[in-house]
Amino acid sequence: MTTIDIQQGDVALFQTNDDGDISVENGIVKMNSGLETMAYLCLFGGNQDDDGSQDSMLGWWGNAEEVDPSKKMVSETQNIIDGLPATSNNILRLEKAAERDLQVFLDEKIASSVSVSAVMVSAKRVEIVVEIQAVGEKTVFKFTENWEFEA
Repeated sequence: MTTIDIQQGDVALFQTNDDGDISVENGIVKMNSGLETMAYLCLFGGNQDDDGSQDSMLGWWGNAEEVDPSKKMVSETQNIIDGLPATSNNILRLEKAAERDLQVFLDEKIASSVSVSAVMVSAKRVEIVVEIQAVGEKTVFKFTENWEFEA
């Protein structure tokens, strides 16, 4: 009889050059107990074509049965990265979109504050820095994403 460790927390997601992935070592999925997975899913987990507007017909399929608006994934962040050129004005739009995508942290009282900043780290890559204050502890996550919009 073998002993299997019970994994707790969330599956740890990380960003790659072609979207998110998970890590498996020795047949065991890497987990985390923090807020990073939730933040990642808020920013990149919905339908990238959903712009967050009230009348959007492009909402993520998983939202169809969700009655609580604060729990519906929109991924307005991903929509901006995929749908607009990387300009200084659009970086500001990206930060505001990320704040709206992460609003659930505040609505559900998971965190007392959430702040977002974004900076171009190369000609076609943006780094989104998310700072979450929860239970008196500050946690910072960095997500680097390709921004290769072509008109």
